[in-house]
Amino acid sequence: MKRSELIFSTLLLPVDFVMLMAAGITTYFLRTRILSSFRPVLFEFNLPFERYLILIIVMSAVFIVTYAVSGLYQLTSTRKTLEEFSKVVIASSAGIMAIIIFIFLRQELFDSRFLVLGAWFFTIIFVSLGRLIMRYIQKYLVSQRDFGIHKVMIIGEDQTTQKVVRHIRDNPAFGYRIVKHLSNPEVAEVKSAIGNPGIDEVLLANPNYPADKVIEIVEFCHENHLTFRFVPNIYQTLTANFAFDALAGVPLVELKRTALDGWGRITKRIIDVIGSLIGLVILAPFFGIVAFAIKWETEGSVFVHLDRLSGSRLFKLHKFRSMMKDAEKYKAQLILFNERADSPLFKIKNDPRITGVGRFLRCYRLDEFPQLWNVLKGEISLVGPRPHQPDEIERYQKRHRRVLAIKAGVTGIAQISGSSDLPFEEEVALDTFYIENWSFWHDIKIIILTALKIFRDKSAA
Repeated sequence: MKRSELIFSTLLLPVDFVMLMAAGITTYFLRTRILSSFRPVLFEFNLPFERYLILIIVMSAVFIVTYAVSGLYQLTSTRKTLEEFSKVVIASSAGIMAIIIFIFLRQELFDSRFLVLGAWFFTIIFVSLGRLIMRYIQKYLVSQRDFGIHKVMIIGEDQTTQKVVRHIRDNPAFGYRIVKHLSNPEVAEVKSAIGNPGIDEVLLANPNYPADKVIEIVEFCHENHLTFRFVPNIYQTLTANFAFDALAGVPLVELKRTALDGWGRITKRIIDVIGSLIGLVILAPFFGIVAFAIKWETEGSVFVHLDRLSGSRLFKLHKFRSMMKDAEKYKAQLILFNERADSPLFKIKNDPRITGVGRFLRCYRLDEFPQLWNVLKGEISLVGPRPHQPDEIERYQKRHRRVLAIKAGVTGIAQISGSSDLPFEEEVALDTFYIENWSFWHDIKIIILTALKIFRDKSAA
């Protein structure tokens, strides 16, 4: 990490503190100056501004601790906006809960609930805004002023290398500048090029570069205090998720299929249960309206129960019926019109079997809401790969079956990246990436993006 990145990462703490103070002061004056005309202030004598200022200083320190625990001050060169916002929301909620619990344990009567709720709301807004401003300042300085950029030498000539090169050139705000690009050099040529001033990082994009040469280049980089990065080959990617153990004194290395394990799996299941319960309760009136509309238009059941595989488990996936009665028996007659003939999947953009109500439900992906019952039962998760049909899986190649490593999901990274418009191989690649790189924050981000996609993207119709 370069010095400029360290500067911006460490500046976040004082910026957050200032924004926390601003949020607290804004809440106080909003209640005492603006809202007081609607509802008189009752705490002007026992909570004057001077005493309140001391309280928000202490409160800001509590929030800073929760931010630190949530990882908002980890030193990193790149920060994803949505993931960072999610952490701010969760950490701020944890901070305000800690304060509420403290007030409760002290058996104190707090004179204004607005000060608590308002402080929570404005904290999220102000802190997120402060971090957004810092991000834009950093991007401007990096892209327009070359402040703290990484001067990179790239080694490689294959498609992966070209992809990396294009990304660096198309995204100057990312902070990389290509100083030298060597296709398949000898070690001496690399050392000679590195010897020229201006290179501070070597990026080996060729995954098949000879191992003995790689070792020599790495040692040279270490000796000259240069950063070395590389794109792993297929054997190295197999160790992306691993764990050490011992048996009879013999060390063992476990190659895991996914990062989803241990407490991560427990956390994911808790979120699934809470999320599905809340969703089913809130959507209960909506389910009644949809059921009436489906029965009004066509005969047949309100729900369809489809055979699907989640991991290695066969189950019945529940959806609102969006097609005519007994639609499955007409599938063989429509197979010639399949728009995904290059994959094991079946998809027709304007499927004649879809009803009028069904087209509306699919347009907004409302037909999938009954899957919350599958989530509650533990058959699928809120986030995961697409549930797979048994007849489609029979035609999967070996590499495609990696998407069966974990539970399927109501939504997933493929659904927010193009859904049915994605080529099958790209869908598999995205789901595989999710499986191998699962994290709690990835799930939160996918859920938020799915909610936004429901209103913005009508491609599912």
